[in-house]
Amino acid sequence: MKAAVLYAPNQPLVIEDIEIEEPQANEVLIKTSATGVCHSDLHFMEGKWMYPMPVVLGHESAGVVEKVGSGVTNVKAGDRVVVAFVQSCGECDRCTTGRPNLCSNSQSLNRIGRIKLNGQPMMQFAGMSAFAEQMLVSAKACVKVPEGVPMEVAALVGCSVMTGVGAVTNTVKLQVGQTVAVIGCGGVGLNIIQGAKLAGASRIIAVDMLESKLAAAKEFGATDVVDASSGDAVQQVMSLTGGGVDYAFEAIGLMKTAQQAFEMARRGGQAVIVGMLPLTEQLTIPNAGMSFLGEKGIVGSYYGSTRQTYDMPWLMELYRQKRLKIDELITRTYKLDQINEAYDALKGGEVNRSVIVF
Repeated sequence: MKAAVLYAPNQPLVIEDIEIEEPQANEVLIKTSATGVCHSDLHFMEGKWMYPMPVVLGHESAGVVEKVGSGVTNVKAGDRVVVAFVQSCGECDRCTTGRPNLCSNSQSLNRIGRIKLNGQPMMQFAGMSAFAEQMLVSAKACVKVPEGVPMEVAALVGCSVMTGVGAVTNTVKLQVGQTVAVIGCGGVGLNIIQGAKLAGASRIIAVDMLESKLAAAKEFGATDVVDASSGDAVQQVMSLTGGGVDYAFEAIGLMKTAQQAFEMARRGGQAVIVGMLPLTEQLTIPNAGMSFLGEKGIVGSYYGSTRQTYDMPWLMELYRQKRLKIDELITRTYKLDQINEAYDALKGGEVNRSVIVF
């Protein structure tokens, strides 16, 4: 099958023929239909996060079940499914207490050596390696896609929609009337914005440096916008709110903007880190004493604190009811052999979200 292979950081992806094995017990072989072009993969492509290479990246995907291994009962051949990139065992203390995105055994569910390049085994990125024509995944990662939901839409539910909306509804459980700021209005940021709108936030302040991103933020529900290129973003948010917001979401993955999110939070508020911060850097909390006195907090939100078999169906149902904008997220579609072009557009800020269509 064809797949986009990353051989080393800061090099273009190369379309290669790779081998994939048949599904074993509790595994599913999927014909890929659509895969999102996500900024998280870019962190690995640029060497900000490390992974054994060569590797086939891709983690935001949907497809059609081709074959199932023994013991699989939740899906069958022909089913359309979205694939969750966090696979949960269902048995550890994190899973049984309703936090499967933090599964203690997630890594043990991944497959090593089941895909090969020139006969050499590779690890499967995020348990799926979705920049490929087929995916071999854990059955526990599959969620059925209902009628009326296109595969491009389902793919985005697999990451950006779940991550953004879930950060609001699951991680912090936003209450009606509370206020938020969202730093970074790409695919995840726009979903944080519409998640805050769904939850009943009274003020949704979008922060970005690109006029096109701020315009998109308004379309997705932002009540106010802050152009970070025209002055201190923290001071602009403070001026708009008279003291900060209840929750400030960082959706880029930079230490500077994570610090800004903390500063934007009001007394008793929280900074919510949704972007992938660099592994090797340290986040400094300014005015730590005042933060203590003000009971300000900082929390990470991993994959929108997803409970995929519960959350992804209601997200797709809201889409079917036209209460959740997902079609509008997709700026462009590409073929697999155009994937480098797609990432150039992402880096240039030209798109909300792009999708590789197979």
